[in-house]
Amino acid sequence: MAVLQKTISREVSLDGRGLFSGEPVRMTFAPAEPGTGITFIREQGEKVATIAAHVSNVLKRPRRTCLRNGTLHVETVEHCMAALAGLQIDNAVVTIAGGAVGEVPMGDGSSLPFVQAIREAAPIEQTAAVEPLIIRRPVQVTLGDATLAALPGPTDRLEIIYDFEAPAPVGRQTIAFVLGNDDFTSNLAPARTFVFEHEARELAARGVGAHLTPQDVLVISPQGPIQNQYRFADECARHKVLDLIGDLYLIGRPIRGRLVAHKSGHELNHMLARKLVEQHTSNERENLLHRDSVALDIRKIQRILPHRYPMLLVDRVLKIEGDTRAIGVKNVTYNDMALQGHYPGQPIFPGVLIVEALAQLGGILLSQKLEHTGKLAVLLSMDKVKMRHPVVPGDQLILEAVAVRVKSRTGHVRCKAYVQEKVAAEAEIKFMLVDAEPV
Repeated sequence: MAVLQKTISREVSLDGRGLFSGEPVRMTFAPAEPGTGITFIREQGEKVATIAAHVSNVLKRPRRTCLRNGTLHVETVEHCMAALAGLQIDNAVVTIAGGAVGEVPMGDGSSLPFVQAIREAAPIEQTAAVEPLIIRRPVQVTLGDATLAALPGPTDRLEIIYDFEAPAPVGRQTIAFVLGNDDFTSNLAPARTFVFEHEARELAARGVGAHLTPQDVLVISPQGPIQNQYRFADECARHKVLDLIGDLYLIGRPIRGRLVAHKSGHELNHMLARKLVEQHTSNERENLLHRDSVALDIRKIQRILPHRYPMLLVDRVLKIEGDTRAIGVKNVTYNDMALQGHYPGQPIFPGVLIVEALAQLGGILLSQKLEHTGKLAVLLSMDKVKMRHPVVPGDQLILEAVAVRVKSRTGHVRCKAYVQEKVAAEAEIKFMLVDAEPV
């Protein structure tokens, strides 16, 4: 039986100060439609930015997870994201208002305040089914002596084994937790962020967290917590698992399988999240190739694009997601006209034609927007063009175009071409949308 997505029934707010900045902010959770995921809205004066809770929007920051859209940021989102993942909330809008930095309220340094707020908002089931990311192949990332591996395992839950190691008095702590079976609220949510005494002094010297006292955050000296007590004997390891769950929820969907971590932190968590997203999209592309149905065959493509042989380079469109994303195919054969003179002794499909194929798919994607019906997408500019892998006869190029910004007269798409799992080429392409002249 399918597991249904969840959101919350009503809005709920909590006020507090940021962990690093100390700035007062108000955070509001609100319901969201099925399939929309977790979205942050950053309000700073008259400026407003919508930021999808996705690893593609992560901005590198020390000791925390930050999301950005343009010049506006939402800082230290990991404990909030862990609460949403732990309570299995698939869709929600989280608004952060106030302050110059946009940091999430710290509460007591754990996920518990967010769990309590979400429960107050009364989670409810929705009509759409959850579409989890199931780990199909092992993936491992390393950073120094830290490692993090995602392994195939159960398809209905996420098993986590975390091995944490730190100087005395913490020492080595190992914890096993099953997200989907074990009680997140009692076992992980209360575990607080921690800092060692020498780190706290260094941060305070830089003016970071100067508003905090040892009662506000768990500061650990060689003798133990300063003016505080552990909530769990292995609270440090539990909090690391909490951070891991929050960071990996930036994949945009629940994960099913097994994770094994040794001293993993935010940077390594983000690296694995990106690898898992790549694996998921690769699996999706492979599955689309073997489907009988297609979104657009060559006849329908010819009704949208003015190109014809030998310059019509999109053979099929496998999938169109509204006006936001399209996936197509270009089959490369030795009979392609360009290959007769392009390195004929060792044929390589010209990179400029790969980019042209991406541009054509981008034009097809932009045509899906109602206001663009009947318009032609004329190339305006190409940026960040890179050729990453040679394409030879027999290869099947999978083309992907994602809308970045679309207006009434212009469009901006981000495109990639793949051969199996390898990126062959990528580019950001901008178009001008003009009225089609009658033939």
